Amino acid sequence: MAKKNKVQKKKASSVTEQKVVQETKKIGSSNICLLVTSIIALLVGLACFQFYVNVIAVPNLPAIDLNEWWGTNTTKPKDTSIRPFRVLYIDSMQEGLRRLFDSYRRHPKLKSLTENSSYGVHSDAFGQFFAQWQFKYPFRDRVRYLNKYEHFKTYIQGLDIHFVHVKPKVDANIKVFPILLIHGWPSTFKDFYDVIPILTTPRPGYDFVFEVIVPSLPGYVYSQATNKRGLAPTQIAVILRNLMKKIGHEKFFIQAGDIGHFIGSHMATLFPDQVLGFHTNTPINASKLANLIWLLGSIWPTLVAGDQADKMYPISEKLSYYLEESGYMHLQGTKPDTIGYVLQDSPVGLAAYMLDRYMAFSNSSFKNTEEGGLDNISTFDMLDNVMLYWITGSMTSAMRLYKETFASETELILARIPTPVPTWALRLKYELCYHPDWLLKLKYPSLLGTTSLNDGGHFAALEKPKELAADVFKAVKSFLEFYRKK
Repeated sequence: MAKKNKVQKKKASSVTEQKVVQETKKIGSSNICLLVTSIIALLVGLACFQFYVNVIAVPNLPAIDLNEWWGTNTTKPKDTSIRPFRVLYIDSMQEGLRRLFDSYRRHPKLKSLTENSSYGVHSDAFGQFFAQWQFKYPFRDRVRYLNKYEHFKTYIQGLDIHFVHVKPKVDANIKVFPILLIHGWPSTFKDFYDVIPILTTPRPGYDFVFEVIVPSLPGYVYSQATNKRGLAPTQIAVILRNLMKKIGHEKFFIQAGDIGHFIGSHMATLFPDQVLGFHTNTPINASKLANLIWLLGSIWPTLVAGDQADKMYPISEKLSYYLEESGYMHLQGTKPDTIGYVLQDSPVGLAAYMLDRYMAFSNSSFKNTEEGGLDNISTFDMLDNVMLYWITGSMTSAMRLYKETFASETELILARIPTPVPTWALRLKYELCYHPDWLLKLKYPSLLGTTSLNDGGHFAALEKPKELAADVFKAVKSFLEFYRKK
């Protein structure tokens, strides 16, 4: 009996031990689940925090050196005055071009494989363009044309900056407002030549005109290039603000497009007390949040873009287009010097590279034609820009701006900071990217209006100078009313 009780006690003890083990396992398993859940919650919380900090939250304005030196270090004094300047095409330049033209003409030409421009600039279309350049481009007449407005140079932060300055001749009852016109790539100051006379001439319904300043960006044509790294749109924004200040304008308006849009936008963000209004013909919000909204909008396109959804979606189609047309940007954003050597070695190669951008960005459908859109813009207008880059040897330094832009963290920060400066957007039909007003207002909360044209593409000043100038008048009138209501 004692033995039986002993066995039963042993069994009971064994059962108890098993229960204890099981309970211990349950507790351990529960603790592990709790630990895993806590870690996941922590990681999700950290991810949400990082998302908020890096995408949604508005960062503080970065510290910017307003006197950063971009010139060569030298103790030799420089003439810091504002000096008159003239465009020159000397005979040796023309002779050099003619020799290169003859060399190109003698070589056998590779014909395009298609009847359209899907492989790039079509050989037949370029042959006609080259013939115009070789036999009909009036060098002396174009030099006189380029000098029809007054040109100047002055040192700003160590760089010799070139600009065109046109003052209107009007009665005392007409107000005159300074406006800074900022070009992009592969444009030059010349793009605004048909815009300038409209902006400086009194217009029915308006009691003001403009005093026009058109600088060449640092490293572009007649403006000196830096020999230092880091000269991105933010730093150019400071240089142009200092240029306007040196000319004598503490407050002014801005019109800009292409990469000039980012420079003008940064000026409005950094100097809201000096920039009276910002007019852009490249109306985009370059923030991470805007890009994320665009991607998520592919699930419900009309929620993002309304009845203009076809301008943003389907996203696969847009990404395919951007991938096809962004090769130049990748080259210039990574190895600008390499492609620069190639382009500066041949005026014909330089022209073909630039024409391809005019073709692609004026209207994406132009690649389906043999002309590729080269008949859409004046041949002489395009040749003026080619010539300006060629004779100044500045294409390499101009393209470096892309690499500096992509390498700059400050660019990403400024893209996320809203500007209170009143803004107006001009949308041309075939612009590369479309953002609806509500998306633009995340960056430009004082977006007072937009104008949409049923024609034109990326190069508004060249393609639609009358419409661009008219829209600037309309925008500035709106800006003035904005300030009167405050």
